[in-house]
Amino acid sequence: MKQENTKQKIIETALALFSERGYDAVSVGEIAAAVGIKAPSLYNHFSSKQSIFDAIVETTALQYEKDTDRIDIHVQSAAADVPMLMTIGEEELFEKVRQIFDYSLHNDNIRKFRKMMTIEQFRSPALGELYTRRFSERLVDYHADVFKSLIAAGVIRGGDTNALALMYVAPVITLIGVCDRQPEREAECLEKLKAHVKQFYSMVHISGENAR
Repeated sequence: MKQENTKQKIIETALALFSERGYDAVSVGEIAAAVGIKAPSLYNHFSSKQSIFDAIVETTALQYEKDTDRIDIHVQSAAADVPMLMTIGEEELFEKVRQIFDYSLHNDNIRKFRKMMTIEQFRSPALGELYTRRFSERLVDYHADVFKSLIAAGVIRGGDTNALALMYVAPVITLIGVCDRQPEREAECLEKLKAHVKQFYSMVHISGENAR
């Protein structure tokens, strides 16, 4: 148990350091010192600094999936979310988006991970691809799949699902970025998020028996 606690502390400490200074600027010795152990002891848990980084990516993804499960919009599986989205109303949709927005900004590990990846995307092509996949393509692909199912069911108007996904996702990503850089603008961004969801919903939703 103690060993697992130390391993988790290494992950959390490295994430904090990487998010502030970048991967290359932090040594294994500095991570160990911040944890309160000697560098050789750290290698009992991780073989290298890269393996710590890989563990951060893996554990953060698992945490995000577990935490967003409580909101009933997982942004992991379109098939799992479509049944609920078939009958969702505008206000309920905004509330779920607001919860994800709030979680993304205020969960300490998720916020630090996003900051770390924003820095590290320029360190190597592989990390750049990971950043693009995690913070852009995955979200667009998920929403495109959702919209495809909603169009087929006659819930929303037809169109290019990838274009619709980009139209929906891009403002959300932009507003999170604004809040990351200027936290004092969160209330303003939340109002803009609400206006965006309302506008998009009214633009694509088909009124009728499938609508609330």
